[in-house]
Amino acid sequence: MAQCVQSVQEFVQDSFVPMVAVLCSEEAERVTRKNNLNFAELLRPFCRLTSEGHMRDPNNQVQVVKNLRIFVNNVVTSPNRPPTALSHAQSKILNEVVLSCQPQEGVVNNVVTAGDYDLNFSATTPWFETYRENFLQSMPASDHEFLNHYLACLLVVSSTEAVPVEQFLKLSQEQHRIQHSGEYTNPKWFIPNTLKYYVLLHDMSEGDEQRADAVYEDMKQRYGSQGCYLLKMNTRSFSAEGDEQIPDPWSQYLQRNILHTQVRTAASSTYTIERLRGLVETIHPLQLDITSSSGSLHTLGAVKTELKKGARDPESLAGGAGSHGACLTLNDHDHIRQFIQEFTFRGLLPHIEKNIRQLNDQVKTLILKIWEMPPKHFCSCPEYPKTMTSSWYPPEAPELQIRKMADLCFLVQHYELAYSCYHTAKKDFLSDQAMLYAAGALEMAAVSAFLQAGAPRPYPAHYMDTAIQTYRDVCKNMVLAERCVLLNAEILKSQGKYSDAATLLIKMTSEDSDLRSALLLEQAAHCFINMRNPMVRKFAFHMILAGHRFSKAGQRRHALRCYCQAMQVYKERSWSLAEDHINFTIGRQSFTLRQPEKAVIAFRQILTNDSRQTATQQSAFLREYLYVYKLKRILSPDCLPQLPLPCIHCSATRVYFGHERRLAEGEKQAATHVSLDQEYDQDSADMWCHLEEQLVAAANRGIVPVNFQPTQCCLNSQTDNQRHPLAVVEEPIIVEVTFRNPLKVSLALSNLSLLWRFTADDAPPSKEKMTNELAITNEEILALGVGVTVYSGFFVLCCHINIHSTFDVMVVHGKQDLMIQGPRLNQTKEDKMTVRHGHDQRLNFIVTSPMPLMEIFFLQFPTALLCGEIRKAYVEFCNVSSVALCGLRVVSTHPDFFSFGSQATTPLTPVSPTSAENNSAYKTLATPPQSGSAAFEMLVSAEDFSQPSGVIDIPIDGSTLQPGESTQLPLWLRGPDQEGVHEINFLFYYESTGKGNKISHRVLRHTVFICASRSLSVQASACRSCVPPHHSLGDKGGGGTLIFIDVENINMSEAGMREFHIVQVSSSSQHWRLHKCINPAKDKDCKLTSRERAKLCFRATRCKPQKDAIKKYTFTDLNLGNERVNQKTSSWSRTFFWCVSLQAYVVEDNKQLILEGQLHVALQTIGKEASSLTPREEAQEMVLLKFKSQLPPPVILPSAELSQLVKTSLHYPETYTHPFVQDSLCVVPVTLTLSNCSLAQVDVIIDLRHKGTSPETLEVHSSFTWVGQTQYKLQLKPQEVLCLTLQACFLQAGVYNLNTPRVFAKPAEQGAMCETSQQTASPSLIFINNA
Repeated sequence: MAQCVQSVQEFVQDSFVPMVAVLCSEEAERVTRKNNLNFAELLRPFCRLTSEGHMRDPNNQVQVVKNLRIFVNNVVTSPNRPPTALSHAQSKILNEVVLSCQPQEGVVNNVVTAGDYDLNFSATTPWFETYRENFLQSMPASDHEFLNHYLACLLVVSSTEAVPVEQFLKLSQEQHRIQHSGEYTNPKWFIPNTLKYYVLLHDMSEGDEQRADAVYEDMKQRYGSQGCYLLKMNTRSFSAEGDEQIPDPWSQYLQRNILHTQVRTAASSTYTIERLRGLVETIHPLQLDITSSSGSLHTLGAVKTELKKGARDPESLAGGAGSHGACLTLNDHDHIRQFIQEFTFRGLLPHIEKNIRQLNDQVKTLILKIWEMPPKHFCSCPEYPKTMTSSWYPPEAPELQIRKMADLCFLVQHYELAYSCYHTAKKDFLSDQAMLYAAGALEMAAVSAFLQAGAPRPYPAHYMDTAIQTYRDVCKNMVLAERCVLLNAEILKSQGKYSDAATLLIKMTSEDSDLRSALLLEQAAHCFINMRNPMVRKFAFHMILAGHRFSKAGQRRHALRCYCQAMQVYKERSWSLAEDHINFTIGRQSFTLRQPEKAVIAFRQILTNDSRQTATQQSAFLREYLYVYKLKRILSPDCLPQLPLPCIHCSATRVYFGHERRLAEGEKQAATHVSLDQEYDQDSADMWCHLEEQLVAAANRGIVPVNFQPTQCCLNSQTDNQRHPLAVVEEPIIVEVTFRNPLKVSLALSNLSLLWRFTADDAPPSKEKMTNELAITNEEILALGVGVTVYSGFFVLCCHINIHSTFDVMVVHGKQDLMIQGPRLNQTKEDKMTVRHGHDQRLNFIVTSPMPLMEIFFLQFPTALLCGEIRKAYVEFCNVSSVALCGLRVVSTHPDFFSFGSQATTPLTPVSPTSAENNSAYKTLATPPQSGSAAFEMLVSAEDFSQPSGVIDIPIDGSTLQPGESTQLPLWLRGPDQEGVHEINFLFYYESTGKGNKISHRVLRHTVFICASRSLSVQASACRSCVPPHHSLGDKGGGGTLIFIDVENINMSEAGMREFHIVQVSSSSQHWRLHKCINPAKDKDCKLTSRERAKLCFRATRCKPQKDAIKKYTFTDLNLGNERVNQKTSSWSRTFFWCVSLQAYVVEDNKQLILEGQLHVALQTIGKEASSLTPREEAQEMVLLKFKSQLPPPVILPSAELSQLVKTSLHYPETYTHPFVQDSLCVVPVTLTLSNCSLAQVDVIIDLRHKGTSPETLEVHSSFTWVGQTQYKLQLKPQEVLCLTLQACFLQAGVYNLNTPRVFAKPAEQGAMCETSQQTASPSLIFINNA
């Protein structure tokens, strides 16, 4: 149970106090009414004695009476009624008493920590204590006990009466008539000889004091000095002491007097308890009428109005208008206190002592008579009519005398004697089957045992259990059962037996009284939370039950309080259905109590959380919320409140600065830059930051400024948002807000706009950007971009929304703040020990002065290239701002992919795609027929040949682009050397011509994807020539070097690609130059079809020594066709040592196209082979993408028949003599004969680059190579014989094995190749001699 102000001993003692009746004359009533009080109310604050009283028990032992309180009440006669239940009037008044006692606002509640729960609630329940006190005072008097029977009667007469003694006589006769005439069953009197105490009331303001003293002396003579008293009062003068502040001790007691004052008038009241109960039950607090309209809460308001109409008159609560005790001084207060003490100590206690002695003597006499009687007389004792629930005993019955004596001893705190008497009476009642009497004796015996000093015996809790069960089940008396439960629960709580107390309280709940059940359930909840190990969930559950019963009893404030306390346990504990029920009830109760703010908050909780309710239930919740919300807006139209729906995922808010980029316009392809459609990638962001650092360093003489911050065009939860972003004046800002509808019903939104707040001075007001209506359906996430034009200043954003309900035309207006929480800090020890978050400034902008804005478009930009292919495109730069830009630069992740041309040297290419002029990759020169393969040479300074840095300055005229101006430049593109899809990123940099801006520069991103397919594979090697220098023809320098270039067509596209032509071989070096081509065939144009290879042989000589100190590079071109390519004007020839220029003939859309390109090989060391491809790429084949797992195809081994489709033979001279001194190369013609041994067409591939690995071939010299075409693809008809002329090149004399060609053959209808068995034949040896 909750904590009480009184201790359990004080509570039990105050529950059973001596009752004193009051009879006043009319004149005495008039005197007391001057203070807005009757005589009983006048005495009530002073009825507790502050000093100890003494009396002697029947054994002549002194008994000390401490802290005694008496109860004084006016005599009220009423007809007899059954005491089994309270009347409707009494129930109504108890209900009003609880209703008027509410928790005080601002009182600090207790915080109870149980596990991970921190509960904040009031530890005291004053409404329960008030109810309990009034309930005990309102209990009707019963015949089976005498505790609430009157022991004495105060006869009060005014001194202004003509003959006061006659008035005393009349009042005494009236008291005697009420007690003994038999006309009235109530009030009940303790003993026949009731103590009469005569009080003479003297009004000091109008009466004669001497006459009053004389009358009092006469009263002493008549009634004795211990039976009368002179009480002087009303000594205060308003004129003289109007400013004196006198305390008012009556206010706290007057409300408790409501019960006795309104019981008399309740019968005539037109507002009965039935009507109250009918109004309360009109709408059940837990009933959810899903079919009702949005105005269903009007009925709740009507109930509230009716309840207020039925409330009691405030004047009756206050005891009348005006203040209390206005005519009394502090001395008068002391006189009243002294009067009570005199009456108690000199009148009441002696009277009780005398009656105890008399009753004790009577009981002893009866017991002696019974024991002295012969045994035969025991069976002839008078029998009384008995029933199961009660027994009629005559007043002189010894059982009642014992009970009466026990009650008297209990009232004067003689608990030991009281327990003995109760115990004796209990046995007699049980033997007579007088269950009501027995239950009463058991109840008081248990209480007496508990109150005994020193606790000589344990508390007999089973007495209380038996009494409660008898009252409730046998006697059907819920009033007495409730009193017994209240006493027993308080005693168990004091002993720490909270579990037993809670069980006892819960058992007492029933459907006959909602108020009683609510109060007891609440106390049971407090028992659960006050245990040694608090049972938090039981506390919450019983608080919910108490709130439900409070609501049924019309106690809506108490119901709201219970639900709010229980909500602390269920909140955010995954009890979603329980949370919804509690929040819905809190919302309805708050609305009924005219607390729309709390109602809106409660309904918000239902709508913001992910609800597990059905769609119909959620629709009802939403309807109630919209109705309450709309009424709140009517009450407070100035403020724009927060809306719970739709849910905004604040951390997912993205902010985009600047205009959205234009898409492609015709043949123009706009730069991709940054858009809201792109997903954020940290690796990509780091890459762009690195590129921007390169640009900034190039613009600042190679140094990156300390305050450099990378440009962030789009801010999200993953970007660095600790600094205020910079926005440019008059440029738009796009804010993308993500909404989510957690309900299963659709929401219609309209008039969405962003609200902001300026902090700059003299800024023009900003207008809201409105959007069209949209609908958010169930579980749908919607991203909304809202554009705002910024003028100046620094502002914060929030979102304004209108919500339309889908079931009616109700519209509510509100807003939702975009409160973005920064990242959690984890740097210092304090950050790691606590939860701290940094700042997120993505919605706090700093607006700067105007900046230039550039747009870039690409024309004729390819998406697919051959490896090494050179293509010409165009790029257009447009300044779309009102500020000039300069310092245009670009950096790329693939700097060798592109090169800019100059407007001065390259004519502008038209935009039309049909124009083919100036689209050639080379500048070609016609070459007349020459004898031999002479090389063309050109010297270039080292400065022109220097390796360029990653940052490229874009060559525009004047280095400045004025507002509205655009320019176009040629852009040379070269296909990557590696096949596959390549992502190539460009970052363009530009600055404003003005200085001092907060934004130093701006950048523009562009990303392209190029699909590179295979073309040729070039492998080169160098070896020293064996020809002496003086025998070298045309070589005036030192010794020469032989260069072997092996070119292979590795393009796999047989459909569109026809053939490759090698038109020129070029070299660039400071020390070497190409001299001539020494291919024996003297072919001018090398042509390669699919999977063919060719070997070229060149002589290289040293460059002539340079006389000047300037380093120069020698460019040498050896053309193999009719045109010479000027490699000095080519953009990539400066980077590599050897360059192979090619032309590819492609058939596309039934048209033949000529593609041009370059392949580069860098030779660093003589004798070491270099390749245009890496070894991994040279070995692997292009694999198609597979989108699902596939089993690998089974390996098919070639059969013996397939390996013998073609037979091969080599025809050559066995001995060959060559003068190596004059010519270092010895070329011998060899004939390869192919014979088709089958009756089907056979596809044959000859590969001359195969090197034998058999033991026989390793024994002979193998330092020779095949020159000319090194790979052939042929088709043999059935049984056809074909002769193929080959050329073998030898560098020195020796014995060589010519059996190295590798032949593949397959039937034309099959797809698999198989090697013939000719490779395992004996070696084909040739002897080379030196002449």
